[in-house]
Amino acid sequence: MNDRKLLFIYNTHAGRERISSQLADVIDVFTKHGYLVSAYPTQRAGDARTAVQEREKGYSLVVCSGGDGTLDEVVSGMMESPEQLPIGMIPAGSTNDFCQSIGIPTDLVEAAKVAVSGRSFHCDVGILNQSYFVYVAGFGLFTDVSYQTPQDMKNLLGRAAYLLEGIKKLSDVGSYHLKISYQDRIIEDDFIYGMVTNSLSVGGLKNITGEMVEFNDGLFEVTLIKYPKNMIELSTIITMLLGRDVDNEYIFHFKTAQLTVDSRKKVAWTLDGEFGGSYKHTEIMVKREGVIIRIP
Repeated sequence: MNDRKLLFIYNTHAGRERISSQLADVIDVFTKHGYLVSAYPTQRAGDARTAVQEREKGYSLVVCSGGDGTLDEVVSGMMESPEQLPIGMIPAGSTNDFCQSIGIPTDLVEAAKVAVSGRSFHCDVGILNQSYFVYVAGFGLFTDVSYQTPQDMKNLLGRAAYLLEGIKKLSDVGSYHLKISYQDRIIEDDFIYGMVTNSLSVGGLKNITGEMVEFNDGLFEVTLIKYPKNMIELSTIITMLLGRDVDNEYIFHFKTAQLTVDSRKKVAWTLDGEFGGSYKHTEIMVKREGVIIRIP
């Protein structure tokens, strides 16, 4: 008799509907590990968040399957809930940056086994104004490029594909004049791109978020790229990015637990690949070990 309750939230449309073909196998794993499963297929944006917030009492585990956006909703819902439960993840999206970063298997059935029998890991969560994010908050040139670049191009060219797609949009995006404050320091300049991350990859591209990334240290990695005033500066920035040469006059890279971003015009942010609002004043902080994740 199964006496433990599991809430399974899944996005049937994520990653070319990967979860649909293995749904029975995944639920079978849950049942064999002693769980009574309530399955909830999301229908629209926000459903996963609401399902977590409004869940009945008595559940001991929440498992989600979808892309990074589904995970973001589930974590946001859990952060807004009075009772914190472990979250298992079954990656079924197109990029699955965070799941890959923390070692969740790409095979759906194997990921399901980790969700029910893995160890609980207390992971940091980001807060941008009143919104939560799991692994990346970004603005500017590359925020949508990484998700639009074909994966085969990423695999072939790596970081170069990311940059090439971004350069195509340089004239359309423009820059933001920002005042960025952190740890008693202030940076003020024109920037084309910025991201605050807690991941080993963004948009399926690895090694662009910094080195020595830890997921429960209370710190996120920040990368800022200045606006190039001419083709020579643009060429220099590209060369530096391709070689991972950071902390120079064009690219800032640092770790922090909190920062503020001020601008005369609204800055549009993406959170875990989804639109996260536009603000003139943005406060970002880390909630250390804010959520419990099941990992291998």
